[in-house]
Amino acid sequence: MRNVYLGIDVGSVSTNIVCIDEEFSVLYSEYVRTSGQPLEAVKRGLKKAAVALPGDVEIRGVGTTGSGRQLIGVMVGADVIKNEITAHAVATTNVVPDVRTIFEIGGQDSKIIVIEDGMVVDFAMNTVCAAGTGSFLDHQAERLAIPIEQFGEMAASARRDVRIAGRCTVFAESDMIAKQQFGFSKAEIIKGLCEALVRNYINNLGRGKTLQPPFVFQGGVAANSGIKAAFEQEVGHQVIIPENFNIMGAIGSAILAREHVERTGEATNFRGFGAADLHFEPVSYECDGCSNCCEIIQVKMDGKIVAVWGDRCGAKQQSVNCSTCAG
Repeated sequence: MRNVYLGIDVGSVSTNIVCIDEEFSVLYSEYVRTSGQPLEAVKRGLKKAAVALPGDVEIRGVGTTGSGRQLIGVMVGADVIKNEITAHAVATTNVVPDVRTIFEIGGQDSKIIVIEDGMVVDFAMNTVCAAGTGSFLDHQAERLAIPIEQFGEMAASARRDVRIAGRCTVFAESDMIAKQQFGFSKAEIIKGLCEALVRNYINNLGRGKTLQPPFVFQGGVAANSGIKAAFEQEVGHQVIIPENFNIMGAIGSAILAREHVERTGEATNFRGFGAADLHFEPVSYECDGCSNCCEIIQVKMDGKIVAVWGDRCGAKQQSVNCSTCAG
């Protein structure tokens, strides 16, 4: 049997599931639209993985990351549950060991991670402004009636520069309309839009940070060569795009799962691909135990409470842990 490690990155837009082998090579990857239902998205992904993976592999460890990492970690029986910054940094340093700066732009958020000697020393995330994420580009592509896949090619064909105000999607839209009325072509508008996104990204996330090469650009938006070119113009240096640029978070969580299993010698907690058939039910309520009135998120598996989050005192989380230990 071949030992493999499962990594799951659960985001608000997409869910990525990967399997890596002992040499960190990607044996399998699956992209699933989250569609606001992370549990259902992971269940669909697990069912596909169970069919697609060869019969001679054994899951030795599982890691989860992303905004839905805790819930999905409980669902699949994850060995490690890590934030996106850690997962992305681990995956990137595995393929570019001397990386100093990571640019990551996904559908709904973006990140910048500063690395020294393979360790994260600084980072910033943008989770509240759509102007610095892939959804910003998607919306403008839809407005211009141009497939997002053609953005890079069109940006490269621009003959003139035009500055688009990209700090806010509302201003960007009105500025684009104004520039079109001044006679700039769609290609020139798109080039200006790519530069606006990168300018906005650097101003918001890179402010106060020393950005040094090697630069690595990843996340779904890294497929857009227009954004890559805009980054290279902004930092004045080559920007590397790793082969698996769109699944780096999932790869990182799989690597972390392998490191955990090797370090502890423990058997994996993975519930198996049959977890896709278990029934999980989240419940939300306000705790009346004290004046904090914490919002408690409780998850039941087939009627039994398996996870609790949200209580500042930790009493309810502890009660679940003790119940699990006793069981």
